[in-house]
Amino acid sequence: MSEKSNSASKHPGMGAIPGARGAIFRVWAPHAEKVYVTGTFNGWSKTSTPLIGEHNGYWSTEVSGAKVGDEYRYMIHTPVDWKLPPFSRIDPYARRVTNSVGNGIIYDPKAFDWGGDNFKMASWNELVIYEMHIGTFNVKEHGHPGTFDSAMEKFPYLQELGINAIEVMPVMEFPGDFSCGYDPSQPFAIKSIYGGPDGFKRFVKAAHEHGIAVIVDIIYNHLGPSDLDLWQFDGWSENGKGGNYFYNDHRSNTPWGETRPDYGRGEVRQYLRDNALMWFEECHVDGLRWDMIVYIKSVDGNDNNPPNDIPDGWSLMQWINAEIQQRFPGKISIAEGMHRNNGVTKDVGSGGAGFNAQWDADFVHHVRQAVIVGDDRSRDLGAVSKAIEHRYDMDAFKRIIYTESHDAVSNGRARLPEDIWPGKADSWFSRKRSTLAGALVFTSPGIPMIFEGQELLEDRWFQDKVPIDWSRVESERGILGMYRDLIALRRNLSDMTRGLCGQNIHLYHFDDGAKIIAFHRWDKQGPKDTVVVVVNMMNQIRDGYAIGFPRAGLWKTRFNSDSHNYGQNFANHHTPDVEAHEENNDGLPCSGKINIGPYTVIIYSQDR
Repeated sequence: MSEKSNSASKHPGMGAIPGARGAIFRVWAPHAEKVYVTGTFNGWSKTSTPLIGEHNGYWSTEVSGAKVGDEYRYMIHTPVDWKLPPFSRIDPYARRVTNSVGNGIIYDPKAFDWGGDNFKMASWNELVIYEMHIGTFNVKEHGHPGTFDSAMEKFPYLQELGINAIEVMPVMEFPGDFSCGYDPSQPFAIKSIYGGPDGFKRFVKAAHEHGIAVIVDIIYNHLGPSDLDLWQFDGWSENGKGGNYFYNDHRSNTPWGETRPDYGRGEVRQYLRDNALMWFEECHVDGLRWDMIVYIKSVDGNDNNPPNDIPDGWSLMQWINAEIQQRFPGKISIAEGMHRNNGVTKDVGSGGAGFNAQWDADFVHHVRQAVIVGDDRSRDLGAVSKAIEHRYDMDAFKRIIYTESHDAVSNGRARLPEDIWPGKADSWFSRKRSTLAGALVFTSPGIPMIFEGQELLEDRWFQDKVPIDWSRVESERGILGMYRDLIALRRNLSDMTRGLCGQNIHLYHFDDGAKIIAFHRWDKQGPKDTVVVVVNMMNQIRDGYAIGFPRAGLWKTRFNSDSHNYGQNFANHHTPDVEAHEENNDGLPCSGKINIGPYTVIIYSQDR
């Protein structure tokens, strides 16, 4: 039997903190009358190991003999007149649990051997993100989700594809074995069936060794709502709501349940801040992506209804983002805002929320709609042009652009090829127009992102129990090759397309009748910098089509999405290099004639 101390611990920190002689336990339970810790170290005694009250509702004790790997829970006693029997709770700060309704496990967050990991993420103008769901990415055993270790097996594949950042859908403990992850029950505990905290750290370390950054999804707009020991954690609540971790009035209401954290309570703010910083301090991640921050900012998710604003939610985001930028320079904070709010990515000093980038609703909605519509004459080139040129706070790289994400292709919403022609995702039309949209992702200014399987023309909408079909690597070699080539051009790996890494864009040719647009991309306008992109959104070949060019000389065809290399049934329409002459066109000093196939994107650049 372990021995307890007879006084509160003076050691800082929350949760179970292992040491040389035992472990320190500290928990916040401001309405408890008594708190005990019970676990394998005291034979699961419910009364032999009391915690001592500190200030402001904190309780702590030191337990000699308690060690890493021991399981434990807290026993909460409420005031007698509440007439509640003693009940147990999982530690809110537990880094490891047996499962979402099980026990906490004492874990040493400093024990993992990082081997001198000092990875530096690519600059944001060269970042290419791959959104991944661990449970479906690389499943090895039928009926069981994928794991961190199984996902790691595909790192060479991702590296060859050109991916240099992974955005991992939520990996904190959630109910059951299968989930998209947006129902976290234990925010500090990394999903046990995926491999727990050590499995995740191996995942991050291996990603870094392959030159890949890791960005993690976090959910602070709600918690749970099921398997949620934080609910009425110490027995107290008002209005039948969630107790001290949550709002207990109308502000508790979210689309996912009445579990919005109380952003105005100091201890809850600290809890969420500690969680955000844990990913950097203990797990060496390179960024966070915050889920639907509009429900942190406001009660009803309406960005333009001030009476429903939650000022404490905005200030919480400012506080956490400012600390991340101060302590972890070069790391990225991404918001899923989806409400076109420039304030999200303004710096904190200017009153903004301090995010480095946000998902761009203007891009995904307009581009998807433009390629889904069946009638070429109905294709909205104006909306596509706005999507290409849009930016937040005058910075192109403050937006994440994509045509597929877990939100865009889940809950019955189809993958883009299926959306283009339901039941015929393998058709020529689906292939051509979905890859046209993909090419826009990699040629428009912004940080490009693709969703797992998109590069394989995956046609099934995303479900947490349906794994990626890796046989498509062989059957869709052409589409996979196209994405590989686009990523190489976007990252300027051949040193011929630096302009695609630049802030600058001039969409100078707009022909709504022919459904052709052309735009000029550049960084510094030095050698091998300037890039011209031509987009044909009609099922019609154009030969000898004149457009402007920013400079005279030979413009080489670096990419043609109509190539046989990408599909045997593609037209492979001849798109020769273009000799531009000094003749004004489209407001540019030079002009040249191009050939372009149907539903095709062409990328041109010069050798000098």
